[in-house]
Amino acid sequence: MAQVNKDMLIGELINIDINIVPILMGAGMHCIGCPSSQAESLEEACMVHGIDTDLMVAAINEYLAAKEGVPAQE
Repeated sequence: MAQVNKDMLIGELINIDINIVPILMGAGMHCIGCPSSQAESLEEACMVHGIDTDLMVAAINEYLAAKEGVPAQE
């Protein structure tokens, strides 16, 4: 199962699963289509948008775990 961490680039996250985009946009990251955002780490993007990085990582990993049908690891 794929798992994300705060050091991964936004572009990497999108390559893991395009459906991560609505999670990011739902949290207020509306610049996800901007080419420069693809080279930002998840932690950097969260910091710029005032989002708790740990909560965002957990939300994405929960989505990925649910998709795979396995419990998310903490």
